[in-house]
Amino acid sequence: MNASLRSKGAMMGMCLVLLAATGLFAQVRREIRIPDIPGYRTLKCDLHTHTVFSDGLVWPTVRVDEAWREGLDALSITDHIEYQPHKDDVPTNFERPYEIALPRAKERDILLIRGAEITRETPPGHFNAIFLDEIKPLDTEDLLDCMDAADKQGAFIFWNHPGWIPEKKGWFDIHTTLYQNKYLRGIEVVNGSGYDAQAHAWALEKRLTFLGNSDIHAPSMLAESLPESHRSMTLVFAQARSVPALKEALIEGRTAIWCQDRLIGRPEYLEAIFDASVTLTDIQYDADANQVSFRLKNDSDIGITMTRTGRAGPRSISLPPGTMVLVRTPVPDVATPLTLEYTVTNFLAAPDEGLPIRLTVPGQITIPIGPYKDE
Repeated sequence: MNASLRSKGAMMGMCLVLLAATGLFAQVRREIRIPDIPGYRTLKCDLHTHTVFSDGLVWPTVRVDEAWREGLDALSITDHIEYQPHKDDVPTNFERPYEIALPRAKERDILLIRGAEITRETPPGHFNAIFLDEIKPLDTEDLLDCMDAADKQGAFIFWNHPGWIPEKKGWFDIHTTLYQNKYLRGIEVVNGSGYDAQAHAWALEKRLTFLGNSDIHAPSMLAESLPESHRSMTLVFAQARSVPALKEALIEGRTAIWCQDRLIGRPEYLEAIFDASVTLTDIQYDADANQVSFRLKNDSDIGITMTRTGRAGPRSISLPPGTMVLVRTPVPDVATPLTLEYTVTNFLAAPDEGLPIRLTVPGQITIPIGPYKDE
């Protein structure tokens, strides 16, 4: 490439950057299709992100734009309190990321949650405190003082990436203290694209809220969220699309995690998402062949893979996002209801355990025709 072409290319790239920075560049949002469950709204959330105000590489408004473009409902910017590697260029000001991002979040209708990352050696590790009123009171040397300052503000505190340093991974006395004092309410089972089976087990054992977040530092390269390419996120089942409702749901543990092609969480919420996503329709009975056929439709962006555990039905069923499949299976008698037992292998209800589900096909109803009587 000659110098003239390189110069034109560089100038065009600079123009695109400037247009994006000034908001003059058209952005497109693609809504994520994950259904609500009975009684609750399903909010798509990323509650662990960073900006240049700690060790991230973008301005706070960029984080909001990315979240909007990728179909999220809620975002928390959680810059490190104790770790400020850019402080020579970006002065330490704990409140500024939220203050800068808030007008853009309101414009984009993104629920923005004030948060910070408490950054200590491992153990005990790193923790996010969100729903804070102010961050400065957390800037204390003693960890318990820091946690108490967050708790007094009504913060929700969760343990970030417990397996970040594998050789130091474990549940130590300090974690028991945080848990018993009710400071520690949640745990990241997924951080970035990494799934932590031990954290999953701790979440189940200790009734901690399941969290899955991007922990993004660099600019997001995603143009949109797609089933095969999306950021890890926490699905929060809230009574309304509001910050108070989001907080209540997190405290009560009503969450699941969407990471790559997996849904991770407590069985009751995974089952609720399955039931809201999958519809069994168009049942056809063939009494002569002792066979029943039906369609399974997946209305969500989460692919579903099922393996048979009972005796009836195909050995496996794959329901990619937004698709329908035709199922045919032999039956002893078309008049008798048929129960199909499967495990949804990519819905992790426990480490290495899929979600058991049952599909019921009602039996064919026949209306007897009696003798005709002429009155």
